[in-house]
Amino acid sequence: MKNIYQPIKSEVLKITDESSNIKTFTLKPSEEFSFITGQFIELSLDGIGEAPFTPSSSPYETETIDVTIMRAGYVTEKIHQLKKGDVVGIRGPYGKGYPIEEMFNKEILILGGGVGMAPLRSFLLTLIKQIDKFKKIILCYGAKSPGDIIYKSEFEKWKKIKKLDILRSVDKCSVGVWKEDIGVVTCLLDKAKFDLKNAVSIVCGPPIMMKFGTEKLLEVGFTPENIYLSMEKNMSCGLGKCGHCQLGPYFVCKDGPVFTYDKIKDFDELWD
Repeated sequence: MKNIYQPIKSEVLKITDESSNIKTFTLKPSEEFSFITGQFIELSLDGIGEAPFTPSSSPYETETIDVTIMRAGYVTEKIHQLKKGDVVGIRGPYGKGYPIEEMFNKEILILGGGVGMAPLRSFLLTLIKQIDKFKKIILCYGAKSPGDIIYKSEFEKWKKIKKLDILRSVDKCSVGVWKEDIGVVTCLLDKAKFDLKNAVSIVCGPPIMMKFGTEKLLEVGFTPENIYLSMEKNMSCGLGKCGHCQLGPYFVCKDGPVFTYDKIKDFDELWD
């Protein structure tokens, strides 16, 4: 019987610098590993600790797995010091992913901020793989500055895909450096064109961005059940045992991390 607490050894095949404090690690698990877009893993370093991350690669890519990580604490600092050929542990996947089939024949509005684009990259690649099953995809992505935008080269490829509209903004930059929108990411919703009667929205980013992004989506007419949020809490065990990620009656690691807004909107600790 498989030990659900035992990490799978995974070799670091490639490290991509996305920004000054964000890197993408391409890992090769030593045994078969698969996930549904939106699920998360626990990544561990022997003698250091572990932390939860949502894969940023396509679930259709089964030989390797990408994890995009921002340096933000002790464990992530050590992860950022990894080199090609090093070995880490991964366990999972955990939680529930996006219900892709329920989104067929709809327009998909994606709202992402900062490193929140990491799980959204996996989601977007999943949609692109079967793009004929969706009416339209609109990606609205915001970062603090042009230098903080991740997946820069991939955006150029994505812009060429039919049925995919991309809008980007940065909070601030020097005049002439940036030719797209300037302002917080919610400003892009005023430019996005979608059929509200046949659209769902997906939100992922820092808590403050998700809070105001959700409020803006409600303002433009989305109903709570059509707003999907990728929540992040202290998901230590991944199995709903430790209780650190409890949100009302839910455990984010087990019942999420993907929730529709109507399920969690009344909890005071929602954006903590």
